[in-house]
Amino acid sequence: IVVSASLAGASPEVMASTVATPLERSLGSIAGVNTMTSNSSQGTTRIILQFDLNRDINGAAREVQAAINASRNLLPSGMRSMPTYKKVNPSQAPIMVLSMTSTVLEKGQLYDLASTILSQSLSQVSGVGEVQIGGSSLPAVRIELEPQMLSQYGVSLDDVRTAITNANVRRPKGFVEDDQHNWQVQANDQLEGAEDYAPLIIRYQDGATLRLKDVAKVSDAVEDRYNSGFYNNDRAVLLVVNRQAGANIIETVAQIKAQLPALRAVLPASVSLNIAMDRSPVIKATLHEAEMTLLIAVVLVVMVVFLFLGSFRASLIPTLAVPVSLVGTFAIMHLFGFSLNNLSLMALILATGLVVDDAIVVLENISRHIHNGLDPMKAAFLGAKEVGFTLLSMNVSLVAVFISILFMGGLVESLFREFSITLSVSIVVSLIVSLTLTPMLCARWLKPHDAEKDNAFQRWSERVNDRMVAAYDRSLGWVLRHRRLTVLSLLVTVIVNVALYVVVPKTFLPQQDTGQLMGFVRGDDGLSFSVMQPKMEIFRRTVLADPAVESVAGFIGGSGGTNNAFMIVRL
Repeated sequence: IVVSASLAGASPEVMASTVATPLERSLGSIAGVNTMTSNSSQGTTRIILQFDLNRDINGAAREVQAAINASRNLLPSGMRSMPTYKKVNPSQAPIMVLSMTSTVLEKGQLYDLASTILSQSLSQVSGVGEVQIGGSSLPAVRIELEPQMLSQYGVSLDDVRTAITNANVRRPKGFVEDDQHNWQVQANDQLEGAEDYAPLIIRYQDGATLRLKDVAKVSDAVEDRYNSGFYNNDRAVLLVVNRQAGANIIETVAQIKAQLPALRAVLPASVSLNIAMDRSPVIKATLHEAEMTLLIAVVLVVMVVFLFLGSFRASLIPTLAVPVSLVGTFAIMHLFGFSLNNLSLMALILATGLVVDDAIVVLENISRHIHNGLDPMKAAFLGAKEVGFTLLSMNVSLVAVFISILFMGGLVESLFREFSITLSVSIVVSLIVSLTLTPMLCARWLKPHDAEKDNAFQRWSERVNDRMVAAYDRSLGWVLRHRRLTVLSLLVTVIVNVALYVVVPKTFLPQQDTGQLMGFVRGDDGLSFSVMQPKMEIFRRTVLADPAVESVAGFIGGSGGTNNAFMIVRL
């Protein structure tokens, strides 16, 4: 949970001592907080609370709000609003970033369009959790007072503030009536632009009128001038789209893309709306690769079974066991609310081999009885009965290994939960299929063995199988005659494996080429916006000059402070 607070004009030191410290004392008493990190910059403070994975985030949010309310009396009285909080999942990067550019409109006008039209429309898309806008702020009138002029005329800051406030308040004007009519009085005295504020009367002095333009520079600007965004070589406003917890990224991005033509239609013709970052192509490519791996695994299994059994009907039996087992697994996945993602597909790919193993064990044992002259129906019953307990013990041990991940707790349990349950369910379903569907198909499809009717391929398969058995027999005899050498080889293998385990690089998750880079640029504490912006411009030009780079987008300042910048690079 991220707690944010603002105090206009306060230095980082003042924010840390008067805002961050009282909040930290109140938030530190919340149960389940693992770490608490605060960052204070010019006018803003951000406190990041990281909770234990077993902590209910909704309950924690309620306690955070209670802690903020408890610290109300300890916070500075000049704060315009109370601190706010939002729930953030640090493992979920933005699913899409959109950029708005224009050669006609100013950045404040672009930000106004983004906040009033695009942000609200995108937030209504199913699966979208939050839309953050960066690169500028809402249009505003900036009044920069001149101290020398204030001193010359004897005007205080409160005098100017009072005059501006009184002139900018919308009050009912009343009505005018006669015997027959009633007219509501409407005035157009609302101050909107710099040209309206400049002639504002501060006071009358010595018979002369003192106006705002006499003591200040008045200009049309934005609320936060220390906030600038870019897209390639253009100034831009960025919309960072985050998904809701559990939302499907591909479906959410597809719905956003479907809305883009309608959104472009309502924007002015001079405004360009582009996609600066999109995570869905990488996810689609990864899922496609996993699906192809699963298909290749099934095809290879069929080829191997056909190669050694020499019968198309026999090879078809384990082939049918794979989709039946996977369909049964899909049903359980649907009950648990799982989706087809990298982890669940990885579990299905691994389960394909286990499913085929069970079916092949039953098929081979039944084929052996039929080869020895037993009727297919009796062979199916006897063959399944002989290996039933073996299959049961083997699959129960596998389930015990993978289901134990659910009892590890912490990040490992949260990350591999779907993998563990999907694989364990696949193993159980494959056991049921191998003891029911596989014997039934063997009894119906396999025919009594007749050596005289074997074709050339079956006879070749028999010869290859006999040679492999003979080679195994000779190798087993050699190992039994050289027991010491065999044990020594085993020890050497174990030592080499241990050494390789120490040497091989280790990481929590494997690196993946997504074709997109997301980075943060941080300057020294206290670095001004006027100094940070040229440095960021050097970064932008250097990255964009690389021929492998398609686009660069980012922004400086905002809630992160004037010394922080965010950059997205598409290759």
